[in-house]
Amino acid sequence: MTRRTPRPVARHEFWVRALRGWDIGFYAITAVAGVSIAVEVRSLREAALAVLGLAALVVAYLALGRRGAVRGDVRLTRTYLAVLVTVVVLEVGLSELGSVLLFVGYSQIWFFATRRLEGVLWSVLLTVAFGAAIVVREPGALGTVADATELVGQVGTGLVFAIALGLWITWVSEQSEERAALVEDLNAAQAELASTHHTTGVLAERARLAQEIHDTLAQGFTSVVMLAQAASAELARDRVGPATERVGQIEQVARDNLAQARALVAAFGPPELERGTLGDALDRLAARFEAETQVRVEVTGLQALGVVGPEHAVVLLRAAQEALANVRKHAGATAVRLAVARDGDEVRLEVVDDGRGLPAGAVEGVGLRGMRERVDAGGGTVEVGSGPGGGTRVAVTLPSSPSTGGTRTDGTGEDA
Repeated sequence: MTRRTPRPVARHEFWVRALRGWDIGFYAITAVAGVSIAVEVRSLREAALAVLGLAALVVAYLALGRRGAVRGDVRLTRTYLAVLVTVVVLEVGLSELGSVLLFVGYSQIWFFATRRLEGVLWSVLLTVAFGAAIVVREPGALGTVADATELVGQVGTGLVFAIALGLWITWVSEQSEERAALVEDLNAAQAELASTHHTTGVLAERARLAQEIHDTLAQGFTSVVMLAQAASAELARDRVGPATERVGQIEQVARDNLAQARALVAAFGPPELERGTLGDALDRLAARFEAETQVRVEVTGLQALGVVGPEHAVVLLRAAQEALANVRKHAGATAVRLAVARDGDEVRLEVVDDGRGLPAGAVEGVGLRGMRERVDAGGGTVEVGSGPGGGTRVAVTLPSSPSTGGTRTDGTGEDA
């Protein structure tokens, strides 16, 4: 049968937060009491008994009291309190200085008690046992009415002190628990509010994007279809002139739609750049590539990179991703250098590997062509060739700020 672990009590969080301070107080007072009692007792046997009792108390504190506090297990803490009362009574019975342990006894009773009534009952038990230990140690303590009155006054004062101390400790613990609960509720409310705002923002952005697509791309593609149908009809009637005019209109509408698509894409930057600067994104990219491929990546120039505009940051990040992807697929390299630098009005990204290099007659794939189109649109240049020590070198240069005019990627110089 599986043994169930008891559920932590309400005082558990307070126990965990305050335990370090109580550790210090317990060990300090116990050490002082141990030395005092061992010196004051009348025989070596009593000294040994006193030391063994205190050692048992320390072991019980570690194995029962402290462990119960950490786990929130009230069964362990109550067992410890029973050992605590027993040891305190033993020490008081051996020496008058054993009364020093009452500071430990009363304070820990209220520290480990989960309710006020429990604290009062343990305090009464310790007080009565304390008085009985005095009577056993000094049989004449009740010899006269004055002696009895003095003893009752001592134990009564101790009980009043214990209850006052306990109420204060309980008040402190309850305040701590209330603050912890308030903080937890506040964190939960903040998380829920953030989630609600995020969901609302996502829905609003979806609606906005859907409206943008409907008002721009969808209408543009509808125009392209209609113009293409019209051009086909003109060609079916062998009317080349009007068909050519329709084709020109198709091209213009397609260009307009391309510009709209670029504007929409520009509004949604890569998530890598939403969490920091371009330098941060390149650093994370290099670290992830090195972890995945076991190819050493040296990154230089990030500290001096400065601020890069969002459009060019996207271009440079995508270029670095494509260059590293080609290293992974084709280079067979063991090391890569990713360097960025700012030279006057230009920002430069360079990726150099020590792999097998470009084969003769190599044809650029879709990735490099896409890189060139991005860089050309930003008014920059791309260089792909052999590295200084073999391998492949990819260098991208962009102006420090985006150009105001559009540039076609096919080299005609017309607006795309």
